[in-house]
Amino acid sequence: MAPPSLDHASVLAELQAVRRVGLLRLRGRELPALEAAASRSATARTREGAVEALLRRAVERLDAGTLRTAAEYTLGLAQGTRDWPASSRRARAAEVYRVSEERFRKHHEVMVLGQVAEHIVELAEGGGAEPGESDGEGGTHRTVDVLAGDRAVRVTVHLHPIDLLRDVDVVVSPANTYFALPEPYKSSVSASLRRAASSRGVTGDLLDDPVHDELHKWTARHGTSGRPVVPGTVVATGSGALAAGGVRRIYHAAVAVPRAGTNDYDVLPADVTRATSRVLALLAEEHHLHNPPLRSVCFPLLGSGRGGLSYRASAAAVWCAVEAELARGARWDVHFVVRAPEAARTVERIAARTRPARDRSAPGRSG
Repeated sequence: MAPPSLDHASVLAELQAVRRVGLLRLRGRELPALEAAASRSATARTREGAVEALLRRAVERLDAGTLRTAAEYTLGLAQGTRDWPASSRRARAAEVYRVSEERFRKHHEVMVLGQVAEHIVELAEGGGAEPGESDGEGGTHRTVDVLAGDRAVRVTVHLHPIDLLRDVDVVVSPANTYFALPEPYKSSVSASLRRAASSRGVTGDLLDDPVHDELHKWTARHGTSGRPVVPGTVVATGSGALAAGGVRRIYHAAVAVPRAGTNDYDVLPADVTRATSRVLALLAEEHHLHNPPLRSVCFPLLGSGRGGLSYRASAAAVWCAVEAELARGARWDVHFVVRAPEAARTVERIAARTRPARDRSAPGRSG
């Protein structure tokens, strides 16, 4: 159980202090409750790093959408906001709820930080274990050796937000058939990539929105502005500010078909497989157009968000095309990126069906 000092009120008070000073100014700050919670599962080298890791884990437990997005901005966890002043972070979080900064300060901010505090206390009381996560499953990067044709291939699974990817040449972004991007403050994969690729001033003012602009030019050039493309269509754009982290291209895969009269989408596994095949074909086309040549590609679980596909259905649909391409001799370095441990385990199970024989032995036994 959590120690007596680790109560909701003390955690909330320290979260409010973190909001005021920002992540870059935690050194030297007295945060006994957060440090106590972080020490139970911390792997970071520094006290400040352990506290930040705890905050990220707690925020990731929030429901995806406005609540999580507002929390990320409030605490400076959103891509590119670590050095923002508290006033700029509050202003952006207020935009998420479409309220004034003053109303957000009095009402929404207290609610958001209160939810984060609850999850921090739960993490501390539970020893830091995620639901359904067993010992030995920690870490943000995992590898799976699979059999493709007659050779073994290594697939990497990333367990973290997509905008934290580094040194992967191509990142795949799910899109709707209109290639209409969500607003950058949203929590979806495509919104996260749009936000991470953009450039902002020190106060958060938008200076450049290259992904949005390139997609707009593509639809205008191909005469598709305002009308849908065929599901499975893939459009390549530059990566904007993500290039600093080694991401060179974003491939936008149209898999979500808007459902008339609603805010929902329909996604078919066949369209996910078709889009994945097109991604790999486009990668082959662009391979030698860059120096050094493109060779790595990272897939999210296409259609598993608002598209409604289960992790298993999405992973199987993507893997179907990937496995076929690798079996034909393609030498791509394939990655998957997911947010939930359950999704990571699903990808590993799907790929495990084609593991080399030496990897199929029971635990604790030699092959």
